[in-house]
Amino acid sequence: MKSENFASIQRRSIVLFIIGISFAAVSFRLFQMQILQQAEYEDRSADNSIKAIEQTPLRGVFYDRNMKVIVSNHPAYTLRITPAYYDRNLNRILETVLEVDSGYVNRILFNNRIYSKFIPIRIRRGIDFKVVSWYEENWEHLPGVDYVVEMQRAYPAGIMASHTFGYTKEISAKQLAEEKDYYIPGDYVGHNGLEKTYQKGLRGVKGFNFILVDSRRREIGKFRDGIQDKSSIKGRDLILGIDVDVQRVVEEEFEGKRGAVVAIEPKTGEIIAMHSAPDYDLNQFSYLTSKDFLDGLYSNPDKPLFNRATMSLKPPGSTYKMLSAIAALDLGIISTSTTISCGGGFTFGRFFKCTSAHGPVNVVRAIEKSCNTFFYNLIYKVGLEKWAEYSRRFGFGEKTNIDIGEEAAGLIPDNEYYEKKYGKNWPRSIMASLGIGQGEVGATPLQLAQYVALIANNGKSFVPHVVKGYLDDRTKEIIPLKFDKIDTGVKDEVFEIVKYGMYLVVNGAGTATRIRIPGLNIAGKTGTAQNPHGKDHALFVGFAPYEDPQIAVAVVVENIGYGGTHAAPIAKKMIEAYLQKDKIKKVEPIPQFHTIVIGVSLED
Repeated sequence: MKSENFASIQRRSIVLFIIGISFAAVSFRLFQMQILQQAEYEDRSADNSIKAIEQTPLRGVFYDRNMKVIVSNHPAYTLRITPAYYDRNLNRILETVLEVDSGYVNRILFNNRIYSKFIPIRIRRGIDFKVVSWYEENWEHLPGVDYVVEMQRAYPAGIMASHTFGYTKEISAKQLAEEKDYYIPGDYVGHNGLEKTYQKGLRGVKGFNFILVDSRRREIGKFRDGIQDKSSIKGRDLILGIDVDVQRVVEEEFEGKRGAVVAIEPKTGEIIAMHSAPDYDLNQFSYLTSKDFLDGLYSNPDKPLFNRATMSLKPPGSTYKMLSAIAALDLGIISTSTTISCGGGFTFGRFFKCTSAHGPVNVVRAIEKSCNTFFYNLIYKVGLEKWAEYSRRFGFGEKTNIDIGEEAAGLIPDNEYYEKKYGKNWPRSIMASLGIGQGEVGATPLQLAQYVALIANNGKSFVPHVVKGYLDDRTKEIIPLKFDKIDTGVKDEVFEIVKYGMYLVVNGAGTATRIRIPGLNIAGKTGTAQNPHGKDHALFVGFAPYEDPQIAVAVVVENIGYGGTHAAPIAKKMIEAYLQKDKIKKVEPIPQFHTIVIGVSLED
């Protein structure tokens, strides 16, 4: 009997001990939560009762060099779903109203499944007003569905410049992982061109409105009367070097053609116009881009997504003859009194044909008449390595570092290149073609524009750039951006000689006389690049006014024929649009001192 009492007492003691330990643990935990970790749990409580509603800032707009708006923002409606409150039985109703295929909503929700179910997912951008009206009439039956007004890109000036501007598109999973501190699913980011290069400045700073919510996350009012709300800050407005009128002329002239154009202000390196043809409609990327549109871009054999202005490599043809002339003059190998006799061609291992039998010509006449024989001879006098060195001084064979991103470096062959390709005993006859811009040499239209801009400004300029600066929102002043200087180190008198030859190409008896403009002196050089796959490519490089260059142009029209016939007239219209739109550019006839410096007269 005593043993049973003892066992009973022992069991009660164990139970009481366990209860005591449990009570002590609970008491300690309450003390820890209420005293030691009070601040932490207050913050968690606030997180559960406060919802931050993101305010997307206005994206910065683009102005042209004359302060005309060329890329702006346009209000549009976006339908969203917050998965935490959404009933997927509504999928078919939404898909019918949005006029999309079955499974559309589920695909978007599935693609965003890794994110918080309380983050709204953008289902359709650019919905029309009838969808908004339908929502307003039925919102009580559409849990988790809402719409917001967002800003989409618009192009009020009527120009595309699609490869230059780029476009915005929904952020990818990779980008989101890299910059998760700023972006959320569905945010738009810059893609290609200026939109990508200047993304961080253009996007602005997000704002937040803090709203009190109940246990079911329903909004019940502002948190602390909105005192802690944070306003969004608009993105920076960019001031471009682009001239709307010149860009419009280029886009019109290249309708139905393939090729590219770049125009540069020689003194500053600012891009006045840039176009790659064919291009594409940027408006198609402002909202939800259709699959048919994208499929059309990708399957188009003319490759409209390919930026020919900065990526297309072609032999520069006769437009490159000035490079050999500059090298030879600067090295003292020739002077204006040096003549080479042209009997219709040049022999080095084989016969290289000229366009005509020009007789004895000096460097000025060789440029004017585009005498192949003179430049076949000249590259052997200069030598391959020096020719390559001067080519690189003018930016060939390397990227210009223009501020739109994608760019090809091109090719300038040298001794090392030919040894790798043919061995140490490579055939020296190859060099002859390089003298007239043919053979392995490959250049982009942008490089050609930089080259002629440097010639126009006596070998000095700045890295080509589209953006001049940005607009200070507070002072409304233009804050200029800084770009690296370029200095070829070539003597000024060399450029005067070469530029005079280019002047005669247009105003003497050269190959571009059809683009003369009364009262405005243009200097230039035509070129026709051989194309083994079809018609030759037409090229022209030039600048104006001759006396004070303000615009330098490079035009490349693919598979069309002669540069003087097809490329030079486009340059003429661009120059007219830039220099004569206000009829304020009055140019005096060429001064006679040029004939004294060069030692030839117009009658020679």
